[in-house]
Amino acid sequence: MKKFFTTISNIWKIDDLRVRITNTLLFLLIYRVGSFVVLPGVNAASLNNQQAKEGLTGLLNMFAGGSFARASIFALGVMPYISASIVVQLLGIAVPYFAKLQKEGESGRNKLNQWTRYLTIIITFLQAFAYLHSQITVDQMNLPNPYFTVLNMCVLTAGTMFIMWLGEKITDKGIGNGISLIIMVGIIAALPGALITEFQSRNAGAGGLVTFIVEIVALILVVMFTILIVQGTRKIAVQYAKRIVGNKQYGGVRQYIPLKVNAAGVMPIIFAQALMFIPATVAQFFPNAASNGILMALSDYTSLWHNLLFAILIILFTYFYTAITVNPNQMAEDMKKNGGFVPGVKPGKTTADFIDGVISRITLPGSIFLAIIAIIPALASLVHVSSAFARFFGGTSLIILVGVVLDTLQQIESHLLMRHYDGLMKTGRIKGRTAIPSADGASQPVI
Repeated sequence: MKKFFTTISNIWKIDDLRVRITNTLLFLLIYRVGSFVVLPGVNAASLNNQQAKEGLTGLLNMFAGGSFARASIFALGVMPYISASIVVQLLGIAVPYFAKLQKEGESGRNKLNQWTRYLTIIITFLQAFAYLHSQITVDQMNLPNPYFTVLNMCVLTAGTMFIMWLGEKITDKGIGNGISLIIMVGIIAALPGALITEFQSRNAGAGGLVTFIVEIVALILVVMFTILIVQGTRKIAVQYAKRIVGNKQYGGVRQYIPLKVNAAGVMPIIFAQALMFIPATVAQFFPNAASNGILMALSDYTSLWHNLLFAILIILFTYFYTAITVNPNQMAEDMKKNGGFVPGVKPGKTTADFIDGVISRITLPGSIFLAIIAIIPALASLVHVSSAFARFFGGTSLIILVGVVLDTLQQIESHLLMRHYDGLMKTGRIKGRTAIPSADGASQPVI
């Protein structure tokens, strides 16, 4: 405990770090306040919040921090920006123009960011239209419909762009990745209410306090398991050739390429969940098909067939997303240009094949562990854990929380070490997700 208070004191002594943490908290406070501001012309008292918390809308509501169910000006959250980022990233694989921009360094990244912003506006307009027509009924509108739709499409688009601006300001003036922190705050905002609800239900007789304590211990163990997956790396040794320039020697050192066991992050779960919502959507729009046994089994997120198919999709999407975000050929080419080589492996294509083989081998256990984490909430629901609390036992929410917290703590620790203070741990150093090689050879965090 003394070590903890000493670390907090050291953090507060560093002026730059203190200002950055304060700025981050203020920006996040602005975001949370805005998430409770209802769209103009919406009768908030008549909103059906429960319906907006189920299925695919429940997933969107979780990422938006509850704004989706409250018809807030931030109802769409940062999901349009994430969608635009994924599209631009995929274009970098398929379109030569975007692939060229990825290799142009800082200027190329600035142009890609501009394309991402423009695409975000288009996607937000489309999603705003769909949101207003699917979530807001006529009796919940206090304004005439054409004016109401146009006005709130502009408001929702402005809200998403404002959140993007907040995220960029947090990254620039605060600590951690701004967009990731905004998503994390939205998810964690539901944790106190879920804990209180679970405690009250257990205290009322559904298992007692002992069961509640067991659930907390199980949650801690799952978090530790998730940290193991997020942090897991396979290091490939790289030797650099010696160069003599004048009287000085350059190179000749051995470094390591850290390949993540879970290089795809949380994206395979998001893709798989989107597909798993299709049976429920078909059953909703076609009542006659809802009686189909297979359709009913796939629509029930606690059924064996649903979770089996869900796990298979996650494994497949993990391989797919890893293949498009990690480029062994680019990594081998960069190593060759810098005079580096893997000991015992020829430079060039042989090195690329070697790296690709290592990635393929470590992706299998990573994808299986990711699938296990994704289906844990369903297993928790089978033992009568409330659905709100069960979400924190795995899936997208837990992986995002763990990854963002680790990234933020890593940045705080870097500031401490730069000022010659002790790190956050007695032994070792905190590793975030920032060492993931991307398709353009740079390192980027995964959501």
